[in-house]
Amino acid sequence: MTNPEAQQQARQSVSDAEPQAESHDRSGETRSGETWPGETRSQEPWSEESRSGDAGPGDAGASGDAGSGDAEGARAQEEVQAAERLERAVRAAEQALIEFEIAVETFRVEVENFSRLHHQRLGPMYSRLDELDALIAEAVAARTGDPEDIRKAHEARGLVQPMPGVEELFHGWIDSEGLSPEAAAMLTERPVQPPPRVRPSEEARRIYRELARKAHPDLAEEEAERERRGAFIVRVNAAYAAGDEEALRALAEEWAAGPPPPERRASRSEELYARLEWLAERKEMLAAVAAELESSAIGAMIKMAPEDPDRLLDEIAEQLLAQAAEKETRLAELVR
Repeated sequence: MTNPEAQQQARQSVSDAEPQAESHDRSGETRSGETWPGETRSQEPWSEESRSGDAGPGDAGASGDAGSGDAEGARAQEEVQAAERLERAVRAAEQALIEFEIAVETFRVEVENFSRLHHQRLGPMYSRLDELDALIAEAVAARTGDPEDIRKAHEARGLVQPMPGVEELFHGWIDSEGLSPEAAAMLTERPVQPPPRVRPSEEARRIYRELARKAHPDLAEEEAERERRGAFIVRVNAAYAAGDEEALRALAEEWAAGPPPPERRASRSEELYARLEWLAERKEMLAAVAAELESSAIGAMIKMAPEDPDRLLDEIAEQLLAQAAEKETRLAELVR
């Protein structure tokens, strides 16, 4: 169930989304780039002003059962209209979220592809520049012998990306002595050494037997209860197989507490409010993702040249080549 504050936020979303919902109903589709519900404001669907127009000219003078019946009918009509407005607001919010998700995912793919291309084309140049910086620092340290220059040389060398070791390349399947025992066993079809055997304690066995007797699915008369017991016994078996006495105790306490009380079924309006809340939270999450992508180095590059990012890569490559040439000249002067 939603709390009052959340429901108030959902009502605001309903009010804000209403113009878009009506636009969507007229056109049959949602245009890309429409504002998200919340950027424009319309009249609250449950406000006194919206209700006043539903009253007939003779209501003021009505009395008795006829007046009461008319009032109940008006309230029922208002509830129907409010539900319809909620439905339209949810549809509009859903369409706006879909468009936003498409835009964010498109940009994410662009950033990922450009990042891969950037690494492939410029990665070796960056590595060469790091290597030249280390060689220059080492040459300076060799000439001066100054402790500070030696420290800088070690620091520059540490920035150079080292070649991965054999273990890193083969993810532990091959070590310095060759194939690991597990890998050799798999390649030669010999059985892999089994894991150490777990021996549950006597207390764990007692709790397990007690839970198995109480929670066995065959004791259930209804299908829903049988499924609940079956899922619970799966957890009991897993804890017993691991010899986890504490987990078995926790499961025994859980079973003793009984099944959770059935939840009250939400009304249609409550479901719609909850849906609007979820849509708003989802949009906030996507907005954070989009902001993170845009603020990244690759995202900033794409924004500098959105129509032709390859040209930007060519420009950066030219700059890196010029820097490398300068550093190579500097290094040649030092090692003469």
